[in-house]
Amino acid sequence: MKKFLASALMLLAASTATFAQHAVGSFTLQPKVGMNVASLTKSDNFDSRIGLAAGVEGEYQVSDIFSLSLGAVYSQQGNKIDKTVLGQSLKYTNKLDYVNVPVMANVYVVPGLAVKLGVQPGFNVSSKGKAVANTVAGSADKTLELDAKSVDFSIPVGLSYEYKGVVLDARYNWGLTKVWDGSDSKNSVFQITLGYKFEL
Repeated sequence: MKKFLASALMLLAASTATFAQHAVGSFTLQPKVGMNVASLTKSDNFDSRIGLAAGVEGEYQVSDIFSLSLGAVYSQQGNKIDKTVLGQSLKYTNKLDYVNVPVMANVYVVPGLAVKLGVQPGFNVSSKGKAVANTVAGSADKTLELDAKSVDFSIPVGLSYEYKGVVLDARYNWGLTKVWDGSDSKNSVFQITLGYKFEL
């Protein structure tokens, strides 16, 4: 029995040693680009806004199965509505753009596949509302300055898979901060990116 347990532990150690793609103590940098499917909670009748997600993440391999990462990602968020009433259409988009700073713990559960959980402060860099109205009198555009909070906090959770340096990452950013004073709306963002990881 002791020999069996020892053999099982050796096999487990050998398998976990191959879970991460990079050596313990290594540091990698990953430029990435992708898309958001963003919305705001407590916003009935509004649809998701499709936006850009682009940035870079650095990752330190702490052990064979565990790493820590820190990033900076430009993220287009918000929501939109498109309605037609009595032949008159109105399109309105809340354009909330952030530079998000995800701090992630990554656990490699099988070779190349990591489960991710972390915290993410975000810094608002643009807060505008754009309305486009088409009426019998013609078309009119209007841009409004919105008073979104300058700092947003969220909890990112997701998965990533790496193959030969190429990384596909899918995560959900669960907003904790109210976007505006006097409103209960919070950011809710599904994000998918493709990146390339290289060692420094």
